[in-house]
Amino acid sequence: MGEIEDALERAERETFTRQPPKTLKGQIGYLIRHLGSAKAVAAELGVTADSVNRYRRGARKHPRPDIAEKIDRAVRQRWQPGVRKRRRRQAAATSGVTVETRARFGYTAPAGTTDDGRFRRLTVRLTPAYAQRLFDAREAGASDQEMRQIIADGFKQIYFQDGGGRALGLSDVEIQDIDYLDLSY
Repeated sequence: MGEIEDALERAERETFTRQPPKTLKGQIGYLIRHLGSAKAVAAELGVTADSVNRYRRGARKHPRPDIAEKIDRAVRQRWQPGVRKRRRRQAAATSGVTVETRARFGYTAPAGTTDDGRFRRLTVRLTPAYAQRLFDAREAGASDQEMRQIIADGFKQIYFQDGGGRALGLSDVEIQDIDYLDLSY
């Protein structure tokens, strides 16, 4: 996963109304109920169906760290899909997405001005239109670079051009180096 995808996943986890199962038996039980069989869970995790059944029964309590991470990620990706969908719909319709980042922004500016990229720490609320573009791109399987460009376009319009009130000659804004990026909606 890329940085934007990770940030979107963290933002969705904050919208949970209940916490996902924490115990191995609880996680495996949830995955079996959700995917339908131990064989399907095994295919998802890259282990055997016997291993999944041992986890479910409690006969094996400590999976390898990489398998434990896969189990946790699989549960979190499927946890409360209705809540996630409702929050995305709300962000795309009314509230937008808040982006907090420290990153190097590069841009193309008219002659006579500087276009050297520099690190900036910004917290900007992107409009619902940009939230919708970001969610649509994620759903379509867009690359991290494509999602970065959607956020950069939002920063250009909202922060750098102040909604059309300044820096009208600014043509391109890029997010080049991300120190950290956090999203909330």
